[in-house]
Amino acid sequence: MPLTEQSFTYREKPLNAQFENHVLVLGAGGHAKVISEILEDSGMQIAGFVTLDGSDQLFCGHIVHSEDQLASLFESGIQKIFPAIGDNQLRSNLANKVTAMGFTIVNALDPHSRISRSAKLGIGIAVMPGACVNADSTISDFAIVNTNASIDHDCSIGTATHIAPGATLSGNVKVGSFTLIGTGSSVRDNMTIGSNTIVGVGSAVVCDIPNDVIAVGTPARFSKK
Repeated sequence: MPLTEQSFTYREKPLNAQFENHVLVLGAGGHAKVISEILEDSGMQIAGFVTLDGSDQLFCGHIVHSEDQLASLFESGIQKIFPAIGDNQLRSNLANKVTAMGFTIVNALDPHSRISRSAKLGIGIAVMPGACVNADSTISDFAIVNTNASIDHDCSIGTATHIAPGATLSGNVKVGSFTLIGTGSSVRDNMTIGSNTIVGVGSAVVCDIPNDVIAVGTPARFSKK
């Protein structure tokens, strides 16, 4: 169940060392399942999931908290969080709001991914098993590099963009914010793909794609949303 986009209030609270490695997960869907395992494999402890109304049941072995418990969880010392929500815009909005509460947003970088030491990473980034981010690429805040996706050298991935499973970006590709590069698609080197755009499953991008369009096919051709 999604969270609402209500206003939160920033609170200053010293970090409780007892909960230094504890992290909350925003969302309780399939994406959150994968993220929780990545966080645990990276040495973090899941402090629970957060949805709109919460639940008395467990999800992946952890309690599901309600949205209105966020402030009290923060006050208790659990101050790290990850936005595990598939929708690009909603993920970004909620991440910004919990940041305003004082939460620290962590990254979820799977130990079985490969991330170049020269890559530049923002916050709230998910890099899934088998994914590769090569030299001098930039991954902006709240982006997803999904299972077995490949981002080659000198690429730039915008805020809250999703590179879906098995997608392949050749070198020096620039992708705007809030864009979806669909499963199994491929992008030729030196291409630019705009913001708020969708590249369909299995498409081959061999020319620049503008903002606010859907691009599908081999080669990919675009039309307004």
